[in-house]
Parts: sequence; C-alpha cells; structure tokens
Amino acid sequence: MAQRFLQISELSVIIIVILILTMLLIPLPSLVLDFLLTINICVAFAILMLTMNVKKSLEFSVFPTLLLLTTLFRLALNVSSTRLILIDANAGKVIEAFGSVVAGGNNVVGFVMFVILTIIQFMVITKGSERVAEVAARFTLDAMPGKQMSIDADLNAGLIDENHARNRRREVEREADFYGAMDGASKFVKGDAIAGILITFINIIGGFVIGATQKGFTIQDSLRTYSLLTIGDGLVSQVPALLISTATGILVTRSASEDNLGSDLTRQLLAYPKIFYFVSGMIAFFGLIPGMPKIPFFIIAGIVAFLAYYLDRNQLKSPDEMAIQGEPAAEEEQKPENVNTLLQIDPMELEIGYRLIPLVDPNQGGDLFDRVTMIRRQTALELGMVLPPIRIRDNMQLSPTSYVIKIKGVEIASGEIIPNYYLAMDPGIVAEPVEGIPTTEPAFGLPALWITEAQRDEAEIAGYTVVDPPSVLATHLTEIIKSHAFELLGRQEVQSLINNVKEEYSVVVNELIPNLMSVGEIQKVLVNLLKEGIPVRNLVTILETLADHAPLTKDLDYLTENVRQSLARQITKMVQADDGIIRVVTVDPNLEQILMKVQKEAKETGGFSMDPRLIQNIYDRLGELIKEMTASGYQPVILCSPAVRLTFRKLTERLAARIIVLSYNEIVAEAEVHSVGVVSVNQ
Repeated sequence: MAQRFLQISELSVIIIVILILTMLLIPLPSLVLDFLLTINICVAFAILMLTMNVKKSLEFSVFPTLLLLTTLFRLALNVSSTRLILIDANAGKVIEAFGSVVAGGNNVVGFVMFVILTIIQFMVITKGSERVAEVAARFTLDAMPGKQMSIDADLNAGLIDENHARNRRREVEREADFYGAMDGASKFVKGDAIAGILITFINIIGGFVIGATQKGFTIQDSLRTYSLLTIGDGLVSQVPALLISTATGILVTRSASEDNLGSDLTRQLLAYPKIFYFVSGMIAFFGLIPGMPKIPFFIIAGIVAFLAYYLDRNQLKSPDEMAIQGEPAAEEEQKPENVNTLLQIDPMELEIGYRLIPLVDPNQGGDLFDRVTMIRRQTALELGMVLPPIRIRDNMQLSPTSYVIKIKGVEIASGEIIPNYYLAMDPGIVAEPVEGIPTTEPAFGLPALWITEAQRDEAEIAGYTVVDPPSVLATHLTEIIKSHAFELLGRQEVQSLINNVKEEYSVVVNELIPNLMSVGEIQKVLVNLLKEGIPVRNLVTILETLADHAPLTKDLDYLTENVRQSLARQITKMVQADDGIIRVVTVDPNLEQILMKVQKEAKETGGFSMDPRLIQNIYDRLGELIKEMTASGYQPVILCSPAVRLTFRKLTERLAARIIVLSYNEIVAEAEVHSVGVVSVNQ
C-alpha cells in the first residue's frame, strides 16, 4: 500500500509541474482560478506551519525544490489572472474580494497595503533570508572537514559503530547540499517579489489603456475597475508569497534548535522570569506619562507582572521537584541490574600511558585516530573483513610511556614508546652504528634504538630505517590485527559480510544458507582461513565452493581445504617473491606416509598420537631450514601433499605460527617453484 502511494505521489508531482507550465499558455475560467488561488494560500499556510514544527532544517530538506515549484505556481497564477483582468475585466471572486474587503474599498489604501507588503517581503524578510542562507551555506561547507574528522574520531574510539558513522556522514553531506540549495533558492523569493511589482504596474497601465480604448470605459471607471482588480491580484499573490518568505527565513535561521519553534520560543523566552518584573514596571511607567492612555498600559503591565510571578513561583518549586524526581534515579543507579553495562567487552582496545596521550589528541598534533582509520580500511582491503571499532583510552595504571593492545578484554601485546624520540632499526647494511637507547621493535621483535630528533639525519645516512612513535604503534597494531583477525570475526560480522554479498549474488547465498550450512559453520571456515593468513575478501568464490562440497560432508576442516584449493591463484600470488619464484621446503614422502598413518589412527581413536622423538626431529630439521630461508631473505613456505597439509600445519604451528604450509593443489600449475630443502627424519 505504501509503495503504491509512493508511486502515485511521484506521478502526481510530474502532473502538477506539467499543469503549472500549461497554465502559462492556456486561459483559465474565473471559477478555476478561484480554486487555484485558494490552493495557493492553503499551500503557503501549510509550508509555514511545517517550518515552525520541524526540529532540524534537514527534516524539510525538500524545501528548496518546493520553493521553486510554489514560486512557479504563483507566477503562473499571476499570468492567468493578468490575462483575465485585461481581457474580461473580471478575475473571479477571490481577487475581487481581496481588492474590496482587504483594501476597505479604497484603491489608494489597497495600493499602499500592497506596497507595504511588498517592501516587507522584498527588503526585510527576503533580503535577510538570502543573507542567512548564503552565510549558512559557506559556514556549513567550511565546517565539513571538521565534522568528518569528528565522526572518524568517534568511530575509531568505539563511541559509534560503522552504520552510525555512515549515517552521520550522509547527514553532513545532506546538510551541505541543503544549505547550498537554499542559497540559490532564496533568489527565487527575491525574483518573485520583483515580478509581483512589475506585474502590478503592467496590469494597472495595460488595464487602463484597454478599458479606455477598447471596452468603452470612462477614464474614471477604467482606472477604478482595473486598479481594484490589480490591487486584489497583487494582494492575493503577495500574501502567500509573504508566508513562504517567512517560512524560508524561519527554516534557514533555525541553526541550533533542539525542538520545534513553539517549544524553543517558550522555553528560551520564559527562562528568566525576573526580567518580566522589570518589563511590567516599564510598561506601567509609560502609563503614568501625561497624555498616554492608561487602561491598555496598566492592563498589559498587570498581565506581565502576573506572568512573572507565575513563572518565578514555578521555578522556585522546580529544584525540590527535581530533587524528588532525582531520588528514584539515584536508587536506580544503585540497583545491580545497571551493572550490566559494565559487563560489555570491547572487541579491541588500545590502552596508553598518560605520556602517550599527545599521540592521540588532535589538538596536540596527534594523528593516531587517522592512522587507526587507515588501518581499518587497509584490513578491509587486505583481509576482506570489517574490523570492529578500536576503543582508545588512557590507563593511569600503565607506565607513562607504555601501551597495551587487548582483544575482548585480554591483553595480547604491549610495548613502550619514548615520546619525541625516533625508532632506528638496522636492516643489515649499517656500517657505523649510532648511539641510542637499546630496545626491541615491538611488531617483529627486531633489535632497535631510540634516538633523538637531532640524530635522525645521521642515522638515516648511516643506513638505519627510522620511524616516528605513531608509526611504531600503528605498525604493531596492524600486525596484531593481521595475526589475530580470526578472533575478531564472529557470527554477527559474518552475517554482515553475507548480507553484502547477497545484494548481487543472492542465488549462491540462498542455496547455501540455511539448507546446507549455518552462519556459524561458515564462520568457522572463514576463521580457519584467517588463522593461516588467507584473506576472505573473495567471499563469492568461498561460498560457491562451500555450496559445491557441503552436500557431500559436514567436516569443516575438509571444507576449508577445498576452499583453499579454490583460492589457489590468490594463495600463489601471496607466496611469490618479487622475482615471481616460489621458494619452498618440501616434505619427504616417507614422512608424509608416517603422517597419513597418524591421521588414520587419530580418526579411529579420536586422539592425535605421535612419537615425541619423531616430533622433535621434525622440529629440529624444520628449524634449520627456516633459519636458512630467513637468512637468505625468503619467506618460509612448506609444500606437501593435500592429504597431510592440515596435519603438518597443526604439528608445526607451535614451532612458528608464521610458517606457511601449502599443498600442491594450492599452487597454480604455471607458477615457478624452487625447492630449497626437504623435511625428513631418520627412523
């Protein structure tokens, strides 16, 4: 029903615009013109009432377009009424009534009223609204960057979520668009006032000439008739125009309102009752001046004094009432149920010592909030998951220069930063070491030095890699996110990713969920991928693969292995060196046979059992090969058969979590693979 009404309203707007344009060309009967003039007045009052009741300007964001349409409608009515006045010397009952009743039957009075209304609209309301709209548009555009930064800061601090931030950004953009449109739309009102004045003079002069030369009116009758109709036409046009001009002024001047206009005026004007005693005394004093009418002054003074007394008395009672009302609230705070808010755990936190606060505070030049924003975007691009907000807070219990990274309330990593110092790391090419405070780079555990800013150039010339404190912290945070991303991916986050895919690939989602797999099962597969550093950005391929294999088995490890094989091209690209070669350590076939036997026994007994001496031999040999590859600058990659990949990965992850274990099916056929060693054991 609502959708149908929306379609009808869209069609109605198109029809109304076409009819308005048609009015400029086709003569209208006087009865139809009466109805249209009445509608014009009704619309003007409705717009004025709407602007007085909205709390924010954006609640009436269609106003600039509506202003254009009403102006066009009013000008079309002016053209139609002018046509009737000049041709028939009769423009309907509404115009005649405005000309005779409002003007009191006196053409001079009517003309003076028309001029006064025009001056009020053109010189006061329209000009003021135009200036306010112009300034508001400029200030709104100037404030956009600051508002965007404030939104990003709240998002990074965890005060708002991604959807809330998106809505606030959209509101900032809409606000800028609205005031920009109002700046231009206010020109319509100004032009409408000028057009009304010109049309009035054209009607008087043209009507006088036509009446005297073509219709046989006497000069006096022609002047009286056409003046009456023209003044009525001018008044019936200017009154709605004045209402809409007033609405324009009200809308653009409501910059910091908290409620509708009536509530704001009442609350703010009556906030200080004592001033009304002074006002009452001044009015009574004017009534005592000789020659002044005493009755109106004394009556108004009495009313104002009563208002002041009434407001003052209520305000004196309000603190007690507030105290009485505040007691239950205080009791509510002491109830144990309200402690539930303290039980909520942030997905990710960064706690800093007080000396590191300048890194976060934008007023002190800190840009850590911006860096966190970039980290979250980088994570979305690289890993394919939306990182939850990272709450940054100071912790007075920490060392002043320390920081702690927590995931779900548990400390994952920590580090220490010396403000105003730089971290210098030796990439292996430094010939002449510089002096500094020895430390360890927190992200990768490399030896480093803290050096002063004066030593920075010297260290860079010597070959050190020098980074500033915010970069050290941001790099550490990035590495923690990459290595623990699987802990941050819950069912809710997976559901959001699936909803995003469903917008364009609904078939695979509907086939897979919930008939073949639940959201929780898909989440476990994605977690398995992230644990080994495989991005889940290609979610469509992942879901397609799961839809192919889920009917055959519910083993999530088996499904994960199939997904990995479907992502072979992506995995191959990840492990290729700059020269395009993949350098790997292969697993001896005899060792693979042992692992397959262990797998079979594990399925039968339900437990993993292997000779500890054999495990130690594997660790020793693998450790030697990893050390050799790392020394040569290669990433440690182990290649084995698909049947034992998962088992070998579980076996070696305790030795080094960063080891990449691949199967032959996870590397594309055209890739160039070089073996630099073999993992084997002596039996």
